[in-house]
Amino acid sequence: MGPALILTPRIAPTMERLPIKKRIPSSDELLPVIGMGSWQTFDVGDDVQERAHLAQVLQAFFDGGGAVIDSSPMYGSSEQVIGELLKKVRNKNALFAATKVWTRGKKQGIAQMQRSMRRMGVEVFDLMQIHNLVDWATHLETLKAWKAEGKVRYIGITTSHGRDHRELEQILRIEPFDFVQFTYSIANREVEKRLLPLSADRGIATLINRPYQGGGLFRRVKGKPLPPWAEEFDIHSWGQFFLKFTVSHPAATCAIPATSKVHHMIDNMGAGFGRLPDAATRQKMIAYYESL
Repeated sequence: MGPALILTPRIAPTMERLPIKKRIPSSDELLPVIGMGSWQTFDVGDDVQERAHLAQVLQAFFDGGGAVIDSSPMYGSSEQVIGELLKKVRNKNALFAATKVWTRGKKQGIAQMQRSMRRMGVEVFDLMQIHNLVDWATHLETLKAWKAEGKVRYIGITTSHGRDHRELEQILRIEPFDFVQFTYSIANREVEKRLLPLSADRGIATLINRPYQGGGLFRRVKGKPLPPWAEEFDIHSWGQFFLKFTVSHPAATCAIPATSKVHHMIDNMGAGFGRLPDAATRQKMIAYYESL
C-alpha cells in the first residue's frame, strides 16, 4: 500500500485544504511552510530496501503538499539517493530543490556544485547555499555569477552552530542573499533576538533546520498531553505543536525537519495545514512547554 493511501483524515490534505505558504521576499514566490531535510535520513547508499522505504517517505512528502527538499554534499549519499528516488515519485512538480556548497576554493566549489546537479538530477537548482559559512566570500562570487546566468534561482548561506551567529549577522548585513538557514525551535530561541529580525529587515527568506532539536524536544514531552487549546490551531501531535510554533514566527519561511519514517513524514506535513498560532498563543506554547 502506498503512502498516499495511509494518510489519516485528521492530517491529510484534501482538495479543500491548501497548504500554508509564505513569501520569498526577494521574488514574492510562495513556498509551503513545511519542507524536508535529509541529513542522516537519506544517507543509505545502495541499500535497496532502505531506498524503497525512503521512496514512500518522499511520496508522503509530496502527497502532503511539500516542495522544499534540502540536502548537502556533507550528507553522504543523500543527494544521489534523492535524485534516484525523484525519478519514481508522483506529484513532484512542486519540487523546490536546495543543496549546498561545502568545500574551499573556487574551482573546487564549482566542481562540487556541478556534481550535486548530476546527483540530484537538477539542471537548475532553486536554491544553492554556502554550507556553514565555509569559504563564503569565494563561493558567493561564483553564486552571484551563476544566478545572473540562470544556473541557480536563489542563493543562500547556512549555519547550524550558534557560535557562528555573530559572523553570519555581519555577512547578512552587507551581502545580497535570498535565503539564510539556521536553527530555531521552541527550546532554542536565540535567533529571535537578532537573526530573525535582521532577515525580515533585509528581505531574506529563512529555512529553519533542527526544529525538533535532533529529537530532543520529544524526550521532554513523552507521555505528556497536548494543551486543550491546541486543536484550535489544528495541532494534533507534539510534532505539529513544535513545527507550528517554529513556522508561525513572522520571519520564518519554511522549516525542514528530517525523517526516515513514513508516519512521521505524514505527521510533519500535517503541520502545514490549518491555522497558525498568533503571537499570544506562541507565548502560551512556550509557557506550557516549559512547565512540563
